[in-house]
Amino acid sequence: MTPVRRTRERGVETLTLDSPHNRNALSAPLVGDFAAALTATAADPGVRAVVLTHTGTTFSAGADLRDPPDPDALVGLFRQIAELPKPVVARVAGHVRAGGLGLLAACDISAASHDSTFAFTEVRIGVAPAVISLTLLPRTDPRALARYYLTGERFDAAEAARTGLVTAAGDDVDAVLAPVLDGLRRASPQGLAETKRLLTARVLEAFDRDAAGLTALSARLFASPQAREGMTAFLERRDPEWVV
Repeated sequence: MTPVRRTRERGVETLTLDSPHNRNALSAPLVGDFAAALTATAADPGVRAVVLTHTGTTFSAGADLRDPPDPDALVGLFRQIAELPKPVVARVAGHVRAGGLGLLAACDISAASHDSTFAFTEVRIGVAPAVISLTLLPRTDPRALARYYLTGERFDAAEAARTGLVTAAGDDVDAVLAPVLDGLRRASPQGLAETKRLLTARVLEAFDRDAAGLTALSARLFASPQAREGMTAFLERRDPEWVV
């Protein structure tokens, strides 16, 4: 079964992350399937916009520690979303962790249900939110990122909206998105493509400037003794050795 399902309604292509066994974690197969779906979508003149959503109670649990994607592939996926000549809208009705937040920030517009939760958990397993900073730093409040990057605290959808991580939050995420999708359907393909190009210019500058260095940092940290201890502790459901 494919980990990314595709459906379409009135020019809006919905890509659904459907990998319940690992809570839609960014595994090598999921990243590859997602990239292929975006490539097909970009070439299809019948698609006006893309909605990214999920099955289950987790939008994405972050990188799959058992079957992680190549860091270059993850960078490529985030860049592909930013460069797609069609708006990408995230629909979140669940939890988002670590690398899943980089995926969320790569999208142009996002909405979350009020019961969604978010956390940058990298520091708790001995690594840093390196590659995902390419999409997060240009778009999210830096003081909020400083707190949540460094502590790994969980925060709610209202805080995510306040900090710019998501566009809007509400009790009914589909009701929040209804006027957004109506507006995108009324917009011209050329108008959408050129407007998105304006909006993503700073994000793409970050990729050009920082992607190689952040990819190298990610690889170095994941290969470190502290990361091995942190990931082992996570998989064994215990505290790592440095917790005091």
